[in-house]
Amino acid sequence: MASQNEARNEHDRMLAGELYDCGDPALLARWHRAKDLTRAFAETASEDTARKEALLRKLLGGFGEGLWITPPFFVDYGGNIFFGDNCEVNLNCTFLDANVIRIGDNALIAPNVQIYTAFHPTNARERFGALHADGGIAFCKTQSAPVTIGNNVWIGGGAIILPGVTIGDNVVVGAGSVVTCDIPANMVAYGNPCRVARENN
Repeated sequence: MASQNEARNEHDRMLAGELYDCGDPALLARWHRAKDLTRAFAETASEDTARKEALLRKLLGGFGEGLWITPPFFVDYGGNIFFGDNCEVNLNCTFLDANVIRIGDNALIAPNVQIYTAFHPTNARERFGALHADGGIAFCKTQSAPVTIGNNVWIGGGAIILPGVTIGDNVVVGAGSVVTCDIPANMVAYGNPCRVARENN
């Protein structure tokens, strides 16, 4: 088992965007805790808003007033996710928060949206290292980059937002889009890859 210092270093590497070992015991403990909390959140009675808020306060890094998340909601760690005020996340969304996901005020996140901060080396040897003596492989090496979403943003259903993307204020991202690069403020954008279509007045 890794020492406390080594475990802390893996977490630091993760947030710094360096290659890190997602099989690190301390990171796995965070990962399992998040799965337990999201399961409890999904199993909580729909009208029990007090319990749901208490679970989200344990799960997420922080949020403002008026957050509404419809389960199921899937995360890696949870603690790297931050919301402003008056945000809604519809059902079946996946936020892989190996790095910070920061969402501003008045965000509307439609069903099946996926936000990724994690990615892997394209070279298999860099991903897995040398094969073990039994032919097995280690947990794959991973890197991360933060995702930032501004105020008054609507992300359409099924959109995918890739690591390192910043979406400006007052942006609409069309359903099914794959957002591979930054979207400036006050735009409507859609497609795969997602491109600006027009200004959003």
